[in-house]
Amino acid sequence: MRHAIALSAWGRGTTSPNPPVGCVVLDGDGRLAGQGWHRRKGEPHAEAHALAQAGSAARGGTAVVTLEPCCHHGRTPPCHRALIEAGIARVVIAVLDPTSRGRGGAALLREAGIDVVEGLLVEEAHLVLGPWLAALERQRPVLTWGCCLTRQGTLKGDGTVLPGEIDTLVHDDTTTAATEWLAPRSLSTLPTDPHQALATLHHEGARAVGLVADSAAVRPYLDAGLIDHIEAHSPRETAHLPNLPDGYRLARISRLNDGLRLSLTRNSTNAQNPSPSAQS
Repeated sequence: MRHAIALSAWGRGTTSPNPPVGCVVLDGDGRLAGQGWHRRKGEPHAEAHALAQAGSAARGGTAVVTLEPCCHHGRTPPCHRALIEAGIARVVIAVLDPTSRGRGGAALLREAGIDVVEGLLVEEAHLVLGPWLAALERQRPVLTWGCCLTRQGTLKGDGTVLPGEIDTLVHDDTTTAATEWLAPRSLSTLPTDPHQALATLHHEGARAVGLVADSAAVRPYLDAGLIDHIEAHSPRETAHLPNLPDGYRLARISRLNDGLRLSLTRNSTNAQNPSPSAQS
């Protein structure tokens, strides 16, 4: 399962609105036969890649997957059906899919006579699936503010500290184009209505959004309690740490070549009830 989780991380930031999923297929003797991960929406899911690599060695074997195999036909065929047709005898799942329709992939696999194990290394699988699951629960993208402390003690936008799972970058006109490589999509307009902005981004498929702007521009988002994480760069020449917003706890501090990286997480979020939306 840890192998599958590591594979799933290659899809962070490129699969939205789908989740980043990894899959490993073992043959009947427990040897690695195939592996794969979901790369982009509309392309084969992790199970399809792993089964294609395993070929006939999958028959009688085990599939280890970080998220419950899908049970509906979107842009790609349902993964539970592919596992059944490949002759898989056992499926091990980390996280059950909250978007499953009807009985879900695990139940359909059991009905086909396949042994199914659920809940293996759930917390570790959340290291990759966490942002997607959080966006699904809140019905808005997970929002991370990337900023840097200037010599004058103010906070300006800094996209270089944003995490790798960002799929959409939203920045103001003070941000250089050099940050655009961080995400598949970059928007140069920072909307002033944060709730409407995030609702629109979520509808368009964004699940992890990076915000790069100075503190004045992000104030409406902070006041609305919509910024989930702050990644702040404190350069070496800075004499003191910034006065970071209230309501956040320091989750991690690490050293960079030219200073410190402060990772902060909001103390609490007002999560909304989940409303399942299907993978594609």
